[in-house]
Amino acid sequence: MYHPFSIFETIKAAWGVIKKNYISLIIYSVISLILFQIISFITSLFFFFDNTYSKIIVVLLMMLVQSYLTLSFYKLILTLIYKEYYEFEFGDIIPSFKMALNFVVIGLCMVVLVGTIIFINNQLQEYTTLMLILDKVEILALAYVLIRSIFCLCFIVDDDSGPIESLKQSFSITKNNFFKLVVLILIVLIFIAVLLVLINGVITLFTTENTTSEAYILKIAGIFWFALSFPTVQVMIMTTYKRLVYSHQDVDDDIAETN
Repeated sequence: MYHPFSIFETIKAAWGVIKKNYISLIIYSVISLILFQIISFITSLFFFFDNTYSKIIVVLLMMLVQSYLTLSFYKLILTLIYKEYYEFEFGDIIPSFKMALNFVVIGLCMVVLVGTIIFINNQLQEYTTLMLILDKVEILALAYVLIRSIFCLCFIVDDDSGPIESLKQSFSITKNNFFKLVVLILIVLIFIAVLLVLINGVITLFTTENTTSEAYILKIAGIFWFALSFPTVQVMIMTTYKRLVYSHQDVDDDIAETN
C-alpha cells in the first residue's frame, strides 16, 4: 500500500514516540550534555597550547565526541521504536567508529562548503550591489542543501551508509517533499521559540538582583530548555526520516502504520 508523506501523520507519529519514551529521552539528553561539557573541560586541560595544530586537534576531537553523542541518540530513538516491546542493551545504542568517522567527514564537507562561500564573499566584497544579491542566493542555497541532506545521519545509523551514499539517499527521499519539509521545519522552529518564551516567562518569576543566583537560574533554565527541545527535534527528524523512506519505497509496513 502506498504511504504518501503527510505532515500531520508525521507529527502524530513523533508525538507517539515522545509520549511513550520521553523520560528515557530526557535523561539521555541531559547525560549527553553533561558528558560533552566534561569531555570539553578535560580536553582543554590537555590541549592548552595556543597554536594552530592544537586548535585543529581540539576541533576534530570535539567533532568526534559530538558525532558519538548525536549518533547514539539517533540509535536510541531507532531502538525505542523498533524494539518497543523488547529488552535492549546499552551496546545497542553505541555507534561504531566508522559511523562516527562518517559523521565527521560530512561535518568537514559542510565546513569546506561554508568556508568556500566565505572566501568568495571576501573576494567580491567590493562589489556592493552584487553582494546584496549574492548573500540572499547563498542563504537560500545553503538552506536548500541543509534540508535536502538533513537525513544523511539517519542513513548512517540505520543503514551504516558512507558519507557520499548517505547524502545521496537523503537527497533521494526528499526529492518530491521539499516544501512539506520546509513547513514541518517551520512548525518545529515555532515550537522551540514558544518553549523558549514560556521558559523565559517562568525565569522572570524567580530572578532576583543577586547576579550569582540569576546566573544559576539561567543555567538551569537552559538545561531544562535543552532537555525538552532537543529530544523533540531529534524524534521529529527520525520519525520524518522513517515515513519518507516508507513513502519513497512505496511499501506497506507495520511500523509505518503504528508510528
